[in-house]
Amino acid sequence: MAHSLRKRGHDVTVIGPADESLALPDAIGQHVIVGPPTELHSNGSVAPVALWPNVVFRIERAARNGGFDVLHAHEPLAPMASYGLVLTGPLPMVGTYHRAGVSRWVPFVKPLAEVVGRRMTIRVAVSDEARNTGERSSGGDFEVLFNGIDVERFADAEPIRDEQGRPSILFLGRHEQRKGLNVLLDAFAMIDRPAVLWIAGDGPAGEVQRRRHPESDRIHWLGTISDEEVAARLAGADVLCAPSLAGESFGMVLLEGMAGRCAVVASDIEGYRAASGGFASLVPPGDATALARALGVALADAIEGGGQSSPDARKAALEYAQRWSMDALADRYVDLYRHAIATYDAAHPKRRRPESASPA
Repeated sequence: MAHSLRKRGHDVTVIGPADESLALPDAIGQHVIVGPPTELHSNGSVAPVALWPNVVFRIERAARNGGFDVLHAHEPLAPMASYGLVLTGPLPMVGTYHRAGVSRWVPFVKPLAEVVGRRMTIRVAVSDEARNTGERSSGGDFEVLFNGIDVERFADAEPIRDEQGRPSILFLGRHEQRKGLNVLLDAFAMIDRPAVLWIAGDGPAGEVQRRRHPESDRIHWLGTISDEEVAARLAGADVLCAPSLAGESFGMVLLEGMAGRCAVVASDIEGYRAASGGFASLVPPGDATALARALGVALADAIEGGGQSSPDARKAALEYAQRWSMDALADRYVDLYRHAIATYDAAHPKRRRPESASPA
């Protein structure tokens, strides 16, 4: 998002937690690190969030001294960074809520979440399910504005293909129970036709599944891969499989698969259903037999050039994915930023605007 906004001439500073011992990608650009991330188990996943109390004051200081026109807070429900927004001086704020589902700890922080929510001039949710979660957790009105993908990086990628010329299936995601990797591996074991499965990512469930289905001629464990390799793998794969069981607010990975011209096979869950647009084959979550059947059809189409793998079908899916390009999303957010500033200024006529400000 920051990259797309900068291309439009806006000054952007990214504020958040990061491990200072690791090199950050150049694409992040101007940024402020407020502390190290801590792994928080939530919603069937592990989220890297800044939990140290001093993060609250670092966020407040960064926002106060940044000279910003508007502050865009991603996931205001997440502790502790969002709580610093309560202390921040007069400043229009746009909040984007990504979370789908309320974890056990959310009711305990609901009073704080409601206070943070009231600081948002405009609230946005990335899906209907995320909006429902935001309404239950902090209240208020929401506009639904889906996530975006960087379409350009898939168009420019040099494809990586199987060396033996076999059709390939790609899994992208953290190796945790809700992502359904075990279901995919069981389904792939049922497929007799020549094919290769690429498994990208890492996580707590990976080692168990790797013992059950070790590296072989048919299964390749890629580990954590760069954004460049992700694009190259998607450009070269025939099928992108997203077998998640639950907890997905919006299926951005499905759109990435379409942008990479893959056929897409995914679980029939709300977040994926909203993203698929009829361009993915959806199967009941957790049903390895149904998944194997859908993958078998997709692989046959890849060989024969029919179904989702036909040139016309892939072109239509690509055009659909382009509706959610990050550049298009950035344009939508610029409109929201301007609306937030105008709304806030109307309610605070004596507010002094910074002389040299960063729009976001």
